[in-house]
Amino acid sequence: MKILKALSALLTYPTEDLVAALPEIRALVHATPALGKADRAGLDKLVDLLAGGDLYDRQEAYGLLFDRTRSLSLHLFEHVHGESRDRGQAMVDLIRVYEEGGYSPTTKELPDYLPLFLEFASTRAPAQAHELVGQPAHVIAALAERLAKRGSPYESVFRALLTLAKARPDEEALAILRQEPDPEPDDLEALDAAWAEEEVRFGAQEADACGREGLVAKVRQARRPAPGLEPSASGPRTIIRHTGARL
Repeated sequence: MKILKALSALLTYPTEDLVAALPEIRALVHATPALGKADRAGLDKLVDLLAGGDLYDRQEAYGLLFDRTRSLSLHLFEHVHGESRDRGQAMVDLIRVYEEGGYSPTTKELPDYLPLFLEFASTRAPAQAHELVGQPAHVIAALAERLAKRGSPYESVFRALLTLAKARPDEEALAILRQEPDPEPDDLEALDAAWAEEEVRFGAQEADACGREGLVAKVRQARRPAPGLEPSASGPRTIIRHTGARL
């Protein structure tokens, strides 16, 4: 599904390469029947914003939204697990899904980075791609609401994802996310409070393995069968579920 790769690109840090690709992205948006008129209009607005004005201004605005404000983090497990120990295992599981699907990310981003997740989904058959994008529907819906509150055209990407997935967000999980702090990027005191989490220590060795390369190594080690045992075939599984556990 090329449209998922296009939406993935729109969520990345604005660069000259992204600006150069915007005409192709716009054409793909308008060539996707599954997107409604409102979806296309919203995405056109975002493309216009990224294509016009000063690139440095666009980069600064992107950083204020997605890098400074925890409630708008593009790392999916930030909204599902926070800093709990479950997050590390969830990332290991997600990398296993990528590797089993023959997908080798070229970026240094962690596996739960939404643009990376969407790029993987774009390599799947439509039915599987829809199912994958639908799993974090509650996170996508919460992010859309938070961006709408700020009047950000990036909201359109998240609305389009919900349209493509044809998934209704889990209302209980969405309600949990709605209760979490959502400070403005210029409210430094509120931002500090939102980022103040109970520190989770894994030890020096575990800390060194928290990067993508360390997680990949852990996955490959876990996939080796014990002597005399053959690996069992695994069917489809849920990658992203909201447990409500955020330490």
